Amino acid sequence: MLVSDFHYDLPPDRIAQEPLPVRSQSRLLLLNRAAGRWEDRLFPEFPELLRPSDLLVLNNTRVFPARLYGHRSGQQAQPNSPHNPAAHEFLRGRIEVLLTRQGAEDPNEWECLVRPGRKIGVGEKLLFHSPESQPGDPPELEAEVIERGAFGERRIRFARVPDFFAGVERIGHVPLPPYIHRDDDRTADREHYQTVYAQRRGSVAAPTAGLHFTPEILNHVRARGTEVAEITLHVGLGTFQPVRTEKVEDHKLHREWYDIPAGAARAINDAKAAGRRVVAVGTTTVRTLEHAARLAGGKQVEAGSGEADTFIFPGYQFRVVDAMLTNFHLPESTLLMLVCALGGKELVMKAYRHAVEAEYRFYSYGDCMFVD
Repeated sequence: MLVSDFHYDLPPDRIAQEPLPVRSQSRLLLLNRAAGRWEDRLFPEFPELLRPSDLLVLNNTRVFPARLYGHRSGQQAQPNSPHNPAAHEFLRGRIEVLLTRQGAEDPNEWECLVRPGRKIGVGEKLLFHSPESQPGDPPELEAEVIERGAFGERRIRFARVPDFFAGVERIGHVPLPPYIHRDDDRTADREHYQTVYAQRRGSVAAPTAGLHFTPEILNHVRARGTEVAEITLHVGLGTFQPVRTEKVEDHKLHREWYDIPAGAARAINDAKAAGRRVVAVGTTTVRTLEHAARLAGGKQVEAGSGEADTFIFPGYQFRVVDAMLTNFHLPESTLLMLVCALGGKELVMKAYRHAVEAEYRFYSYGDCMFVD
């Protein structure tokens, strides 16, 4: 299967650059697999599309400001240059570090992406200052590069500080995707690029299908009798790393940490045993449930934590997930391949072309699709 089979043309003006003023007022493309057709709907109608017997599963991961801007040791930004990190003006050692995955054995170690990666070698010291810092002030955080990978990937080790994440919260930036061509708003984006049910800090990208929910819509879902469960998958490099192989089967996903609480596992297994639908909110939830079921060797999941790397593309036999709410994804991406696996490649690609023509808003801050 070729990666190019999952290409579609998208005009740049279809890519949402800002969130809607009211997050729930997005459009929803209902994909009816049984009928082989789609309908243009609105997201506030989503609770009515669920069955009272359904189990809706959410990913409650919380995004942290994982994009850091700093300098290589011994170098400073050009004098009088504006503090505009999102412009990517790498002046005299200016670097961007996107934290993607915390080390399991040493929490001070992180996997990350570095720009410009080509110049940053093992042993390099990286310094991160507060935007309000003055010349001569000590850095807020300091790290050393301890391992070099391909395509800008690095492993770094931060010097110990009393509260690492407090420092990151002070100096970090919301890791907006590269197709959003604007500076992050340190106040607004920290609210909008986060689900209303986010709890467990650890993601470097939002599980975007959940961005449409409000407390009122979740209350409506529960009021109809639909059960809701929560799991966690911390979105990392595996979600947004591009596919660099020609054949789909040759691509390997990066691992992402997940946790399925005992209550959620019980709710999922009870639903499957009773023949009720499990509806996943987002590709992250799908990957978590399917990976856990694959490890368990059947159509049930076990409670516990682990690292998911199950790559889902057409031909995959789903064990747990019966339906899915998802945003629209990049051409030739692993996320689009997952949607095609569940919805059927031909039908999904036709629906995408309709969404382009109907001027749906695409990607993280865009509209959504319900694969029913």
